[in-house]
Amino acid sequence: MTTAPHRALVVIDVQQDYFGGPLEIQYPPHADSLPQITRAIDAATAAGIPVVAVQHTMGDSAPLFNPTQPGFQLHPEVESRRTGAWKSVVKQYGTVFAGTDLLSWLQERDITTVTLVGYMTNNCVLASAAEAETHGLTAEVLSDATGAINIANDAGAADAKTVHTTLMTLFNSNFAAVADTATWSAAAAAGRALPQPDLGASAVTGAQRAGQA
Repeated sequence: MTTAPHRALVVIDVQQDYFGGPLEIQYPPHADSLPQITRAIDAATAAGIPVVAVQHTMGDSAPLFNPTQPGFQLHPEVESRRTGAWKSVVKQYGTVFAGTDLLSWLQERDITTVTLVGYMTNNCVLASAAEAETHGLTAEVLSDATGAINIANDAGAADAKTVHTTLMTLFNSNFAAVADTATWSAAAAAGRALPQPDLGASAVTGAQRAGQA
């Protein structure tokens, strides 16, 4: 019998800098992902699941994520839902755990599962999901309440849809249970766990699809 998860919803960096400029979220577009983020917040509130609001800082002289500039602020759709019960975290690294008191806060509340929403799939969501298991935490990622950007550098290039969908497949093979917000909201309301990742099954299915088996 699966143990009921003791969850926290971790809302990562839904800051104004992600809604325009070079870091503007492209897939799913923020016009689609933001309503799912707020839906997850509302579902968590209704289910009595604590909410953590995370903001990234690069310092007060940086062009982006500067605490003295409007881009640092949470999107109004998130900010308007904030209550005094929310945990607020400001981070300097990709992962929500490094250099913050989030882990101790979770442990003090016997929280065993972190549900990750927000931005970006290819940076802070990735780093946080990968680190969760090292702290004995189960991670969940909501596929329609996160988002990626187009990336290109000397190693190659990938469009945002490829980045996002590839990482969701990777998460759901090992690092985090992946679901859409509607599925997660129903599970949260019922106190149910999501189906857990299975690397072996993902490998077998991958081999079959590639004609290896």
